[in-house]
Amino acid sequence: MSKSVIDSVNQSEVAEAEACEEQKPVLTILYQDEYLVAIDKPAGLFVHRSFLDRHERYFALQLLRDQIGQYVYPIHRLDKPTSGVLLFALDQEVARALNDKFITRDIEKTYYALVRGFLADEIRVDYPLKEKLDKIGDKYASEDKPAQAAITQFTTIAQGVINKPLGRYDTVRYSLVKASPETGRRHQIRRHLAHLRFPIIGDVNYGDNKQNPFFAEEFGYRRLMLFAKKLAFEHPVTKKPLVIEAAFDQQWLSVFERLGWQDIKV
Repeated sequence: MSKSVIDSVNQSEVAEAEACEEQKPVLTILYQDEYLVAIDKPAGLFVHRSFLDRHERYFALQLLRDQIGQYVYPIHRLDKPTSGVLLFALDQEVARALNDKFITRDIEKTYYALVRGFLADEIRVDYPLKEKLDKIGDKYASEDKPAQAAITQFTTIAQGVINKPLGRYDTVRYSLVKASPETGRRHQIRRHLAHLRFPIIGDVNYGDNKQNPFFAEEFGYRRLMLFAKKLAFEHPVTKKPLVIEAAFDQQWLSVFERLGWQDIKV
């Protein structure tokens, strides 16, 4: 192969690598100091590499590590379809301290969900949940474990109606609900709302198979309408109160506008 051909191939490879680099997602950093960092995880992004989808190219842990140039330690998880505040430690000692805070429930977590129907103003759900096992990753785990304590406080923030028929109903009703989980079971908020018969819009596992396609057609996108809005806790090193909060994205804001919720306080 001639030198000119080799140079051409090398330039092509460099150009391709640069194009891939340009397309790499850039994470929004909500908070960072020398001990910890928090991002606004977009919907559709795994926290770390997973056997659940071997074809995924990017993961929050890898993207953040590359973006800030140092190793990060995930403290908790958000499901792939859930967006919002995701916390990482920058060293093992801080990671242990933050993990302890999650275990002892010393971290206040606030989520928002769009659900089917008009949920009551306030409701506290104390409904134990059996461990949710993955068919692949947990195939050797026992399915006979007892249900674990699971508690979530729900507060209805706003209610709205779309005047179109769906099934046997003349209109479609929605509630914007604040969820404050006191425990951290897998899919806890999603399962508790499904238990109440007010499933989250866009939930393909626990949701409504009529509401989900209706919402997708009306609003033009398919996603789980669950948002991890805020974490509040005592900083593990400085001991000062710390509140980390993410903003609703444009898709959420379009729902607010359509349902007349532009002026709600959240």
